[in-house]
Amino acid sequence: MTEKKVALVTGASRGIGKSCALELAKAGYDVAISYAGNEEAANKTLEELKALGSNAKAYKFNIADREACQKAAEDVLKDFGKIDVLVNNAGITRDGLFMRMSAENWEAVINTNLNSAFYMTSSVIKTMVKQRYGCIINMSSIVGLMGNAGQANYSAAKAGLIGFTKSLAKELGSRNIRVNAIAPGFIQTDMTKDLDTEKIAEHIPLKRLGQPEDIAKTVKFLADDGLYITGQVIGVDGGLVV
Repeated sequence: MTEKKVALVTGASRGIGKSCALELAKAGYDVAISYAGNEEAANKTLEELKALGSNAKAYKFNIADREACQKAAEDVLKDFGKIDVLVNNAGITRDGLFMRMSAENWEAVINTNLNSAFYMTSSVIKTMVKQRYGCIINMSSIVGLMGNAGQANYSAAKAGLIGFTKSLAKELGSRNIRVNAIAPGFIQTDMTKDLDTEKIAEHIPLKRLGQPEDIAKTVKFLADDGLYITGQVIGVDGGLVV
């Protein structure tokens, strides 16, 4: 078993997930990352993690498949011996007005963004209970708090993560397992690259979009410093939701 703390970050080959993995590696974690299909990006992230001294490893699997999640968690435990921090970050968008939204696009987003958090958490919770320590961080969104036209599926999934977070925090607190959610605002990633960022920034009190590192630093804080914080939704949105 590794002497260092171990973090598992899903959807971490790029974007917010990658930044979270790198920030935890800087803090001294060994990091396991999951990715769906972009092997080149995953390998690049691994190189960066290892350059920071992390004993990092990548696992390719379908986050929306329960058995695949269970198998991946077993592999991580076999390779690292424990999981101290789980960051349920993996997510997709399939935007469209509800009147035209297909059942396939609804189910794809719910399965990837919400059900995956259940699959991964249920796969690691026994080891956290056994070690009487754990930190689970669910990546929600401001649209889970306020909704957004054209994102009924995404908003529903992200709102579901908030209820999931609060319920788990109440169940697991006595086992010294903290569960929190982060609600990012508009962050400069591939998901927002086609948006009119200047127009969006006008409505943000800080007058700019956030960076993936803003989310990553919040993850690190919750993992290492927020030891009396559980059941909370931390908005990292430049003041957009106040």
